[in-house]
Formats: sequence, C-alpha cells, structure tokens
Amino acid sequence: MDMKRWLEDITKSDEKKALPVLSFPSVQLLNISVKDLISSSGYQAKGMKAVAEATDALASVSLMDLSVEAECFGANVVASDDEVPTITGHVVTTMQDAINLPVPEVGCKRTGIYIDAIRKAKGLITDRPVLAGVIGPFSLAGRLLDVTEAMVLCYDEPEIVHIVLDKCTKFIIKYIDAYKKAGADGIVLAEPLGGLLSPSLADEFSSAYVKKIVNQSQSDNFAIIYHNCGDNVIQMIDGILDTGSAAYHFGNSIDMSVMLSKVPKDTVVMGNVDPAGQIRNGTAESVRNETLRIMEKCSSYDNFIISSGCDIPPMAPWENINAFFDAVKQYNIKKSKRV
Repeated sequence: MDMKRWLEDITKSDEKKALPVLSFPSVQLLNISVKDLISSSGYQAKGMKAVAEATDALASVSLMDLSVEAECFGANVVASDDEVPTITGHVVTTMQDAINLPVPEVGCKRTGIYIDAIRKAKGLITDRPVLAGVIGPFSLAGRLLDVTEAMVLCYDEPEIVHIVLDKCTKFIIKYIDAYKKAGADGIVLAEPLGGLLSPSLADEFSSAYVKKIVNQSQSDNFAIIYHNCGDNVIQMIDGILDTGSAAYHFGNSIDMSVMLSKVPKDTVVMGNVDPAGQIRNGTAESVRNETLRIMEKCSSYDNFIISSGCDIPPMAPWENINAFFDAVKQYNIKKSKRV
C-alpha cells in the first residue's frame, strides 16, 4: 500500500474517520483473557479482525504491548488476565552491564508470536492498512535500566544510556524489518518515556535515535506513526518533528489544538480522547461529549485525526468504544449539513 498517498488522502478528505489505538479490548469480543491474547498469534489476528468488523477505524492496529521487546533483553514480565503486561526490575545496572548487554535475535520470546500475528492479520484484513506496534528506543532503554534510574543517568552517566540506546535501536530496526516482511503497512512507535524528558534531553536521548529508526525503516509504502503521551510534547515538538515520522499521535495531557498549531498542515496528527478516564472509566454520554468537544475544537485542521490519547485498556466497555465511533459519525453528519 502507498502509505504516503494514504496519509495525503486523509488530509484531503472531508469525512474525518477515527484511528484509535484499539486492540486489547478485542479480548471481550473473543471471550478470552489478556494472557491468552499475548500468547497466541491466532488470537491476536482474530482480535484485530473482530475490531475491524466492529468499527470503521481508518486502520487496524495491533497490540501496544511495551513489554515484548524488553522481555527479549531479559526483563521480567508480569502478565494478568485483564491488564496490559508490565515490566518489573531492571536488566542493566552498571557500565559493564551495558557493554555486555547482547542484542537479542528478532523472533525470540513473544516477538515471533507478534510478527506471525501481523502475517495472519494481513490475510484477514484487506480493506484498511494493518499497523504493528513497536516500543520506542528511550522507552525500551528505560525498561532495561529502570525508568527512574534512566532519567538520573541521563545527567550523571549519559554514556551508559547511550550504549543501551544504541543496542535498543539496532534491535528495533531489525524488529521493524521483520514486521515489514510479514506484510505490515506501518508501525505505531510508542515513545512515552521520552515525554518525561526536557526538550534538550529528549532531543539527545530519544528523538535522535527515533530519527535513526525512521531513516532506516520508513518508505512511501511503510509509515512510522510516532506516539508520545508525555506531558512535555508541545515543548519538544521541534525535535519530535525532526524525526521525520510519517504521522504523529499524542496523548490527552495536552491541548491538541495548541499542538496542531505547531505542526505543518500537511503532516497528520492524531489524538486525544482520554483512554482511561473516559473510554475505560467514563460513560457512553461522557465519551460522546468529549469526542465531539475535541473534534469541534480541532477538525478545522485538515491534518487532524480523532483518536484515543493512548492504548485503550482491555476492559474498556464496548458501549463506550461504540459511543466514541458514534460521536465521530455524528460530527461528520453535522459537518456535511453545514456545507
């Protein structure tokens, strides 16, 4: 698929369809647990197909599971039946640990399952792009170093962080290449930990490495959608845009209309209905109202796509998810009547 053209067509379209990060709630459609989902490529592909059949989302998005890559590096994963997997502990403590840290082979642990899931999903979903999920370099490094420790090391021992980042980046590039070969049309690259850094540190420890990934992996037929739900993304937007990603996705901690004013009009920007506060814990009415509020505020920008601010939690009620999509349809009908 010509993803460059696909994104260009989105900006030209009068109808503003949605592209939420919607994958884990497929467990409810399949009547399985999160543990089942993360352990089976078949369930993941069927889940993506079920979501595609239940919604008119612009693309099909695979799991935003930020534990997969860290597990390959030796991190400990905690999984549950109804929550997204998490990482505990750390792998790298000293400079020697960083130097000795091996770059794992793609396909180890659950990466093989996730790659196979995309291959299967491409056979099931033919009416929209299929996007894989990959963690960003600093977010991966933080899981190996310990999140708090990684922030301190950026000041105290930056060499350790750069060594780990270099290895994370090499692995991510190989992982993305495997997704390409499996048929993915692009990836959502999640770099939320970078959003906690100052703009200058984010440029050095996050955006510079994301740019390496983009330069190596992105093409007209393969799009990298950069995701960051951190609080500081507006202040660091120049460095983020310098990554050259095909499109950008931001969280609900920012005013999306302010962000849109800082992004070129031909660059697609997505966000930012609160996935936890609204889609998981709100009501159908509150989700509908919040979605309409953001669309009314931001849809004057042709490059804006309504989305969730981050990954929608597994147990988010489908009544609320449907209310989100209903609100998008309602806005489009109202807009067409104005014209």
